[in-house]
Amino acid sequence: MYDNFTRSLSGLDLSGLSITTPPFGPTDFPCENAIQQTLAGVWSDLFALFSDTALEADGEDIAWGFVNLFHRAASRKSSAVDRATDEIRALLASADGSEIHSSNLEEQIERAQAAEASMIAFEAMRETAASLYIHETGSSWKPMTGSRPNHAKGITSAVINGRDFLRARAQSRKKAHIPEGTPVIFAGGRTKQNSTDDAKRFAENIWETLDKVSDCVPDMVLVHGGDTKGADRLAASWAERRGIQQLVFALDRRLGARAGFKRNEQMLSLNPRYLIAFPGTGVLERLVIEAKTRRITVVDRRGLLGTSPNSPG
Repeated sequence: MYDNFTRSLSGLDLSGLSITTPPFGPTDFPCENAIQQTLAGVWSDLFALFSDTALEADGEDIAWGFVNLFHRAASRKSSAVDRATDEIRALLASADGSEIHSSNLEEQIERAQAAEASMIAFEAMRETAASLYIHETGSSWKPMTGSRPNHAKGITSAVINGRDFLRARAQSRKKAHIPEGTPVIFAGGRTKQNSTDDAKRFAENIWETLDKVSDCVPDMVLVHGGDTKGADRLAASWAERRGIQQLVFALDRRLGARAGFKRNEQMLSLNPRYLIAFPGTGVLERLVIEAKTRRITVVDRRGLLGTSPNSPG
C-alpha cells in the first residue's frame, strides 16, 4: 500500500537519511470485507428509503453524491501528499546537515506516507461505492471534473480526465494520471432506437465489439468522450465492469464549434491501436477519416444497430 510514495522518493537525493516504516499497518485501516459489507448495507437501506416514493426519481443523483463523498476525501488526501512532497523538495534544497533539519525532513516524509495510506483507503471505499452505483444505475461513475485515479495495488480500473493526462504527460509527473497500456479509441453519438429490443441489441453490439477488441489488446486503455448518454455511456459501463482503465476527453466548450475537432486531435495524438466507430455526427466521420489517414485500424460499426456497414442486410 505504501510503495507509491516511496517510489516517488527514489529520484530525490536522500543520502544520509533513513526512511523508517510508517507508524501504522494495514490493520489500522478498514479491511476490504468490512468496507464492502458496510457500504452495501448503507446503500441498501438508503435506497429502500426512496423506493416507491416521490423521491425515487432523484435516486441517481443521491447515488452519485454518495460515491463522491469518498472521492472528495481521497482527493483531499492526495493534495496533502502533494504538499508534503513539495515541502520535502524544499527541505532537500536547503539541507544544512543539522539534526533539526533531518528531523523536519523525516517528519514530512512520515506525514506524506500517512496521507497516502489514507488516500488509498478512501479510494478503496470509493471503488466499492462506484461498483454499487453501476449496479444500481447501469452507468460508470466519474467525477464532475477531474480524474478518478486509482493508486491501490491490484485495482486496474480508473477514469482519467484527458486534460489531466495531457498536463501530466507534458510535465512528466503524476504517474497516476498516465495510465499504462495500449490506447483504443471508442467513438459513438447519441442514437434513438425504434424499440426497446433495438436499443438492447445496439448495447449488446457495443459490448460484444469491445470484448473482441479487448481480446486482441489485453492491456487496453479505453479512450472516449465521456458523454453521460448514448454510446459513450455504454462503453464506459463496459470498461467499469471489465476493470479497464478509461481516459476521458470531454469537450472543451470554450472552443465552440471547434471543440469536437480539437478532441479528435487530442485522442489521435495518443497513437491508438484501434478506433472503434459507432454511428455519430460529422465530427465522428472526420475522426474516422483522420484515423485511416494515419493507418490506424478502424473497427467500423456505423451500420444498422451498431453493425458493420459492410454486413448484409
